[in-house]
Amino acid sequence: MYDIKWIRENLPAFDAGLIRRGMPETERKALLDRMLALDEARRAAITRFEQAQARRNAASREIGEAKKAKDEARAARLMAEVAELKSSLVALEADAKRLDEELNGPGGLLATIPNIPADDVPTGSDASGNVERHAFGRKRAFAFTPRQHFELGEALGMMDFDLAARLSGARFVVLKQGLARMERALAQFMLDLHTGEFGYMEVSPPLMVRSDTMFGTAQLPKFADDQFRTTDDRWLIPTAEVPLTNFVRDSIVAEDELPLRLVACTPCFRAEAGAAGKDTRGMIRQHQFTKVELVSITTPGQSRDEHERMLACAEEVLRRLDLHYRVVILCTGDMGFAAQKTYDIEVWLPGQGSYREISSCSNCGEFQARRMNARYKGKEGRVKGFVHTLNGSGIAVGRALIAVMETYQQAGGAIAVPDVLRPYMGGATMIERPL
Repeated sequence: MYDIKWIRENLPAFDAGLIRRGMPETERKALLDRMLALDEARRAAITRFEQAQARRNAASREIGEAKKAKDEARAARLMAEVAELKSSLVALEADAKRLDEELNGPGGLLATIPNIPADDVPTGSDASGNVERHAFGRKRAFAFTPRQHFELGEALGMMDFDLAARLSGARFVVLKQGLARMERALAQFMLDLHTGEFGYMEVSPPLMVRSDTMFGTAQLPKFADDQFRTTDDRWLIPTAEVPLTNFVRDSIVAEDELPLRLVACTPCFRAEAGAAGKDTRGMIRQHQFTKVELVSITTPGQSRDEHERMLACAEEVLRRLDLHYRVVILCTGDMGFAAQKTYDIEVWLPGQGSYREISSCSNCGEFQARRMNARYKGKEGRVKGFVHTLNGSGIAVGRALIAVMETYQQAGGAIAVPDVLRPYMGGATMIERPL
C-alpha cells in the first residue's frame, strides 16, 4: 500500500511502475485521475474542518472578551456562531473521514493497487518473461518411462483421491502409511534445518485469522474469492505468511531486534477460484496442503541481502534432498500483488517432464508494513520508518513429496527414501506396496 503524498511527489515514477506491471493505459489513467481527485477532495475537506475548528476556538475566546467588555450583543452573536460551528463540525469531520476511508481505508482505492516492482525486476507480461538465474543438479535418467506421482501413489495403495472426494470433494487427498510418514518426515526435516542451521524461530500460529490480519498481508480485499471464510467472519489461512507477518502489526520494533526470522509448518487453505480445469489430477493444486513458511522482518537496509539469504535457505532443502531445480526471477507481469521482487524455485518432475514451482521467495519492501502500520525505531527511541517484510516457502511439503516420489521412483513402483529423510522414517530405505 502506498502513501498518497509519495505518489503525488513521485507521480512519473509511480506511473512508470504501473506501466511495468502491465496496467492498460486507459485503466491506469482512470485510476490516477480518480486517485488524485479523491485526494484533492480529501485534503479540501480536512482544510474546511480545520478552518471551522480554528474559527470555533477563536470565537469561543472572543465570547470571553465580549463579556468582559460587557458587550452582550456581540457575545450573543458569537455564542450563536459557536453553536452553528459546533453543529457543522460534525458533518465536516464525517465528510473528511469518509473521503479518507475511500482513499486510504481497507476497502479504499490505494488498497487495490499492486506493489511497484524493483528496478532490477525484468519487464514482461506473463511467465514467458521470467528469467532463469541458476540451476542445481541434472535431470535424472531412467531406464524406464517414469510415472507421475498420483500413478505411483495409487499403485502403492497409499494415495487415495476417491476416498478424499467422498469425505471432502474435489482437490483433496488422503495419504496413508509410508507416504503419510514421508510427508511428516519432510516437514520435520525442513523445520530442523531452518531452526537448527539458519536461525529461524519456530512458531505454531493460529490457522484462522481476522479480516484485518488478512488485509495486512494483502489477501484482502482483492483476493477474497481465493480464500475460505468461516461463519463467524474469520478466514482460514492460505499460508503461514499471514499470521507470521502480522506479528509486528500496529507495533514499533527496536532496530537491534531486526532481522526477525520466523518459520512455521501449517496446513494452508485455498479456494483455487481461478484454477478450474488446472491440475485436476494429483496433488499439485489442492484446497488443503502443508507448507513450511519463512518470514523475515527487516530494516529497509537489510531487506535486499535478506532476500538472497532466504532464497539460499529454501534452496538448501532441495539440495539436501538431491532434487534438480532451477531458480527464476519473476517478471513484472508474473509477480504477486504484494511483491516488489520474487524468486521462484522450480523443481523438475520426471513423471510430468516439466518444472513446477515449489517455492516462491518475495521481498515486499514496506508495502505490507504500511497496511499493518509496522514500524521500527533506533536506539535513541526515534521512529525511523516502516519495516520491510519478506516471505518464502521453505518449502511446500506436498510438492516436495511429489518431487521425491517422481525423482526416486524405482522400476517396480517403489520409492527410495532420500538419505537425509531416513532418520525421520525410522531408518526405512524404501517405500513399497504392502504384501
